[in-house]
Amino acid sequence: MSLTAVTALSPHDLSASELDPGAALAEIGKIAVTDLSAWARAIDEGTYPATLLHRFADSGAFRLHLAEGHQLGAAIEGMSRISEVCTSSAFMAWCQNTLVWYLINSENTVAKSKYLAAAATGHVLGGTALSNPMKSFFGIETLKLRGTRVDGGYKVKGILPWVSNLGPDHFFGAIFALEGGEPVMALIDCADPAVTLKPCEPFLSMDGTGTYGVQVRDLFVPDDMVLAHEAMPFVKKMRAGFILLQAGMAIGLIRDCIAMMREVEGPLGHVNRFLDVQPDAMAETLAVMEAEVNALAQTPFDASPDYWRRVVAARLLAGEKSVEAAHNAMLHCGARGYVRASRCQRRLREAYFVAIVTPATKQLKLMLDQMPA
Repeated sequence: MSLTAVTALSPHDLSASELDPGAALAEIGKIAVTDLSAWARAIDEGTYPATLLHRFADSGAFRLHLAEGHQLGAAIEGMSRISEVCTSSAFMAWCQNTLVWYLINSENTVAKSKYLAAAATGHVLGGTALSNPMKSFFGIETLKLRGTRVDGGYKVKGILPWVSNLGPDHFFGAIFALEGGEPVMALIDCADPAVTLKPCEPFLSMDGTGTYGVQVRDLFVPDDMVLAHEAMPFVKKMRAGFILLQAGMAIGLIRDCIAMMREVEGPLGHVNRFLDVQPDAMAETLAVMEAEVNALAQTPFDASPDYWRRVVAARLLAGEKSVEAAHNAMLHCGARGYVRASRCQRRLREAYFVAIVTPATKQLKLMLDQMPA
């Protein structure tokens, strides 16, 4: 099926669709270097690019991991092509891909039939809301949403400080503590009057990512929106994919940082050669990192401790190398990279986000420390 035909899919036609990963990735890259390039500064300054997200959805960007065998590697590469131009947009793509990943892995057939195709085709946009739960599972925070079992579902209340890729008609996946039971994971509809989105204080970067504080007041969550009545086994099943998908942000950003270093080799190479990190060395590091991520993406349901350690270590490296690459791109570019209009300074701010978004560098180190030797 051609990409033109793919764009005509309704949220109910997904099972009959065929997506050529190579053609989809080419189209994603084309959209990134044309339309997204023109939007990147506006996104950085706070514009939420809904139209662009729908264009990426039409290209297949949010369903590359729906193929047989769950081609996470293709989904990661799609996000990396977006991140080569704008990591804020790649983060929104990660949010959307992760929402799809939740539905792929849910055993609730009713929820899957209602929402999987809609999310994968971009008819429904949304986020993940697992920052607080991921921290809570390692004793860093407590769950901020709490629920009570009622007839036909749950009543949920609480406040989440930051949830991204949201809007008044978006969905997100969330985990809430259950009175007298195990935590539950479910979808939450932002259009419900019991859900209030509150603007956040401006960020150093990422203001265009649709990030809000979310207040939930006695929200009824029906059983057909529950992803897992027992959240912990579900999270263990899909956590590797959740984390590996984030690598797309890092890979694309590092590629562009290497490109910026090379762009100034002509005018500044005679002095930049004295800097400790050179673009060829960074490219070699990136190649090793990509190879490990791609290898891990082949078996996202591997339950072995060794595999999980490799996933966490790969994600840690992605954050660390993002900051290193952006830092050195700034040193290579010098004053020309330090002006407000330069993408170099934007890359430096975005790189810190890759290192602090959950699971952050410090949490990843904590996780590795808690694993058996």
